[in-house]
Amino acid sequence: MTQAQKPTIYGIRQCDTMKKARLWLDQHHIDYAFHDYKLLGIDQATLRNWCAVLGWEMVINRSGTTFRRMPETERNNLSETLALQWMVLQPSMIKRPVLAHQGKLILGFKAEQYQQFFI
Repeated sequence: MTQAQKPTIYGIRQCDTMKKARLWLDQHHIDYAFHDYKLLGIDQATLRNWCAVLGWEMVINRSGTTFRRMPETERNNLSETLALQWMVLQPSMIKRPVLAHQGKLILGFKAEQYQQFFI
């Protein structure tokens, strides 16, 4: 599989859901690139694309501690513009993992979904 054909999984190395997704890919011998937000951040263009495809309200991780630490006034008046700004500054606010492959995106991890996508 060439670099262009290789799926990319985006997230944070220590996230439990990320670990499950990466383990599934490893067990199914799927070669992939890993983009760690903590080390590499995320650019606004990529994030805008995800939000256009998946919807910003799906991409933002409302259950995480980073989101809960956001000022209440901003949390209560969240817009796409504000959400994008926060997710670029605090990539922990992005749901994980995001799997990008052949122009398609999968948000989160469900073994059945990965199975249908790759097998």
